[in-house]
Amino acid sequence: MDRTVEVAASNPYPSLPTINDEVQGYIAPTSPFAYSLSIFSSVSPVAQIDPFARTRNFSARRIVWAESFVLLLLVGWLYFSIVLHLAGQWWRDPNFSHGFFVPLFSLFVLWQNRSKLVAMRLKPSWWGLLILGFALSTLIVGVLGAELFLSRLSLLLVIAALVVLFAGWESFAALLFPWAFLILMIPIPAIIFNQITFPLQILASKLAGFVLPLAGVPVLREGNIIMLPEMALEVAEACSGIRSLLSLGTLAIIYGYLMESRIVSRILLALAAVPIAVAANSMRIVGTGLLVQYWDPDKAAGFFHDFSGWLIFVVSLIMLFVLHRLLRLLLRRSTEDTGVIGEGGN
Repeated sequence: MDRTVEVAASNPYPSLPTINDEVQGYIAPTSPFAYSLSIFSSVSPVAQIDPFARTRNFSARRIVWAESFVLLLLVGWLYFSIVLHLAGQWWRDPNFSHGFFVPLFSLFVLWQNRSKLVAMRLKPSWWGLLILGFALSTLIVGVLGAELFLSRLSLLLVIAALVVLFAGWESFAALLFPWAFLILMIPIPAIIFNQITFPLQILASKLAGFVLPLAGVPVLREGNIIMLPEMALEVAEACSGIRSLLSLGTLAIIYGYLMESRIVSRILLALAAVPIAVAANSMRIVGTGLLVQYWDPDKAAGFFHDFSGWLIFVVSLIMLFVLHRLLRLLLRRSTEDTGVIGEGGN
């Protein structure tokens, strides 16, 4: 009797998953796209013994790719005029001409990390629908209110929503840097732009009014106007430094990403773009004042004025490079000192 029970309890054949097991495996608190995504991302035990499983997996993969393609077409149709107007502003407005390079660099970052992104496990989330609703609401408000900034910002929100909806929060975290970098391609709203440029004009005028007397040039400053013995220099909006500030800030982020692995160093390089741009623009105004005083007042405009802008921007890049070298040296010394202290403590 005991022998009979023992034989009945043991199963000489390997157990196969039942239909209930398969149903329970697919019913989960995920988005409606989880089923099709799970089919081609992993092969179930039933598929291993099913001769038609590979064909069905390939068909499911094609369905998901087709869904993604249709969504891309829909987003492209929805934002075609907005993106076209955005590119036109990049072309016409020198203050935002750096916008052409922003999406290209984001694509470069995606291509550089393509192996990591492809290997990530997809975990679609319902939160993507909520973000998508907010993004489309932002688009409607921007279009009805003729607010270009909101309309353009909604495109970034739609991208984030689709990533979360189809791939999940973990994938969005991996895409956070190239996604956030796209914000730099959107021009600043005019009301904020004007609030930034005028203080920059006053700051550049004050710095130039302080340095020029040290070089032997008497000045009298009234707001953003510098009175010289030969003529008056007006620090206009184009000379405020906002253009070089935006361009240098974008390049500083790109430079930090390519040349530094430390997050702290990348942040410091990006923040350093602000004082570097202000100092370089003040140097340009000082150079213009010296040119007016000691050479020819007519040289303050035209070729020399435009050439000085390019020259000062190159100087700004050199200052950023030198700052990076000094930052590396300081970090290396601090690391060595920490190691010496640690060895002494041991």
